Amino acid sequence: MSQKPFEIKSYSVKELLIEYEASYKTFKKWLALIPDLGPYTGKRFTPAQVEKIVKHIGKPIIN
Repeated sequence: MSQKPFEIKSYSVKELLIEYEASYKTFKKWLALIPDLGPYTGKRFTPAQVEKIVKHIGKPIIN
Protein backbone atom coordinates (compact mmCIF):
# COMPACT_ATOMS: atom_id res chain seq x y z
CA MET A 1 0.00 0.00 0.00
CA SER A 2 1.60 3.28 -1.04
CA GLN A 3 0.89 6.69 0.44
CA LYS A 4 0.58 9.87 -1.59
CA PRO A 5 3.33 12.42 -0.93
CA PHE A 6 2.40 15.51 1.09
CA GLU A 7 0.77 18.05 -1.21
CA ILE A 8 0.88 21.83 -0.79
CA LYS A 9 -2.78 22.85 -0.79
CA SER A 10 -5.34 24.38 1.56
CA TYR A 11 -5.60 22.49 4.88
CA SER A 12 -7.68 22.85 8.03
CA VAL A 13 -5.94 22.77 11.41
CA LYS A 14 -7.38 19.32 12.04
CA GLU A 15 -5.96 17.99 8.78
CA LEU A 16 -2.50 19.37 9.59
CA LEU A 17 -2.66 17.96 13.13
CA ILE A 18 -3.30 14.54 11.63
CA GLU A 19 -0.53 14.93 9.03
CA TYR A 20 2.04 16.06 11.63
CA GLU A 21 0.75 13.70 14.35
CA ALA A 22 0.87 16.60 16.81
CA SER A 23 -1.41 17.92 19.52
CA TYR A 24 -3.17 21.25 19.01
CA LYS A 25 -1.09 22.82 21.80
CA THR A 26 2.21 21.70 20.26
CA PHE A 27 1.16 22.73 16.76
CA LYS A 28 0.19 26.23 17.95
CA LYS A 29 3.64 26.59 19.56
CA TRP A 30 5.27 25.64 16.26
CA LEU A 31 3.14 28.18 14.38
CA ALA A 32 4.06 30.92 16.86
CA LEU A 33 7.68 30.53 15.71
CA ILE A 34 6.78 31.47 12.12
CA PRO A 35 6.72 35.29 12.08
CA ASP A 36 5.49 35.83 8.52
CA LEU A 37 2.72 33.21 8.54
CA GLY A 38 -0.07 35.77 8.42
CA PRO A 39 -3.49 35.61 10.04
CA TYR A 40 -5.41 32.38 10.45
CA THR A 41 -9.12 32.98 9.92
CA GLY A 42 -10.21 29.81 11.69
CA LYS A 43 -11.26 27.95 8.57
CA ARG A 44 -8.28 26.81 6.50
CA PHE A 45 -4.65 27.67 5.92
CA THR A 46 -3.99 28.92 2.41
CA PRO A 47 -1.52 27.03 0.19
CA ALA A 48 0.97 29.89 0.72
CA GLN A 49 0.64 29.51 4.50
CA VAL A 50 1.04 25.73 4.25
CA GLU A 51 4.19 26.26 2.19
CA LYS A 52 5.62 28.51 4.95
CA ILE A 53 4.69 25.94 7.61
CA VAL A 54 6.46 23.18 5.66
CA LYS A 55 9.48 25.44 5.12
CA HIS A 56 9.84 26.03 8.88
CA ILE A 57 8.66 22.72 10.34
CA GLY A 58 9.43 20.35 7.50
CA LYS A 59 7.20 17.93 5.60
CA PRO A 60 5.16 15.53 7.69
CA ILE A 61 6.42 11.97 7.83
CA ILE A 62 4.34 9.75 5.58
CA ASN A 63 4.00 6.19 6.88
